[in-house]
Amino acid sequence: MGALVWLLIPLVAAVAAGLWGSWANRTRKVRSDGPELDGYARFREAMDKSHSGT
Repeated sequence: MGALVWLLIPLVAAVAAGLWGSWANRTRKVRSDGPELDGYARFREAMDKSHSGT
């Protein structure tokens, strides 16, 4: 009986990981990469400005 309990631990962990992964991915379909790409573009512009004076 003890061996069954030890085998259930990874099974429960795998189910919990699957549920968490689906929950964490729920907003990716609605939200695209737009905000991240906008932030990267602002970063690139700021880096270009700081090096243009040298």
